[in-house]
Amino acid sequence: MAKSSKSVLILCGDYMEDYEVMVPFQALQAYGVSVDASYSESRGHNFTLNATFDEVEASKYDGLIIPGGRAPEYLAMDESVINLVKKFSNNGKPMAVICHGLLILAAAGLVSGRRCTAFPSLKSVLIHAGSDWVEAETMSKCVVDGNLITAATYEAHPEYIRHFVKALGGTVTGFDKKILFLCGDYMEDYEVMVPFQSLQALGCHVDSVCPKKLAGDTCITVIHDFEGDQTYSEKPGHNFPLTANFNAIDPLSYDALVIPGGRAPEYLALDENVLALVKNFMKAGKPVASICHGQQILSAADVLKGRKCTAYPAVKLNVVLAGATWLEPEPIHRCFTDGNLVTGAAWPGHPEFVSQLMVLLGIQVSF
Repeated sequence: MAKSSKSVLILCGDYMEDYEVMVPFQALQAYGVSVDASYSESRGHNFTLNATFDEVEASKYDGLIIPGGRAPEYLAMDESVINLVKKFSNNGKPMAVICHGLLILAAAGLVSGRRCTAFPSLKSVLIHAGSDWVEAETMSKCVVDGNLITAATYEAHPEYIRHFVKALGGTVTGFDKKILFLCGDYMEDYEVMVPFQSLQALGCHVDSVCPKKLAGDTCITVIHDFEGDQTYSEKPGHNFPLTANFNAIDPLSYDALVIPGGRAPEYLALDENVLALVKNFMKAGKPVASICHGQQILSAADVLKGRKCTAYPAVKLNVVLAGATWLEPEPIHRCFTDGNLVTGAAWPGHPEFVSQLMVLLGIQVSF
């Protein structure tokens, strides 16, 4: 990943909304931004912090992100949190605040006279705090008022992150790309949403399809975490919406294919139409980015002979027997590019995974 001179702080707390912390955290890293997450830890996926709140100096950061969820309810009562947020505001630095995160701004007296939106249940408190409330007609609503970027929910991430990157002084080139995601029930939660919204935030057109499902249908996702057991744990995830019909897509119209991991690849690898789609992209030399168990599909499609790749360690047998040279994912966030193929081992590798796909697509974020 190319590193920029920009540095961002994410203000975290227990029970913050899962996507609203991880998507911007990993997307911005993929774009080359240094991101620190401080204060506490969340459930759902387990989110690891990389900075200590009491040691944070607002002056060293170029912007602030405040996720939503239930964490802002109690963070808004913490004077040290309020003082930190005020420092960012007083210095006119970009602040991206989503969902219930606006409670912290209201407690800090920072929404008076400002146009903003949030999760609809915050309407009355924000109006009482003096805000120029903007109704969220849909959960993808995003509003920009000077250095303040606000959004209703994680559905607004593409526009929300795009505006934040612009506020940091970033410009995106090469974004006119069309990308296809191969989905299935019980695919890994982060491994579809993080790259999907990261690419949308860059301005790409991104479609999601699943065999035997139609546009408007959803796929169930699962949350996989590494918690010290012999294998990853599994919890229920979100419902991920599909945007196109699998049988109606034209592979030639897409510039790249992304294959999330999870348990979906086990059965998608048995579908001849799925294998034909993958072979089409590989034969054409178009970028294919596959992560975790997604390489089970590449193996079944017989497109790994002579290639170098990694995967979740338990998938090593599939990769080696398919004729590929195994690349050890050590540490687990390592990703590799071999020609048109980007492979990763698990969702902690998203910053490298997305960044390496961006290189193949000719997309660049400059600050």
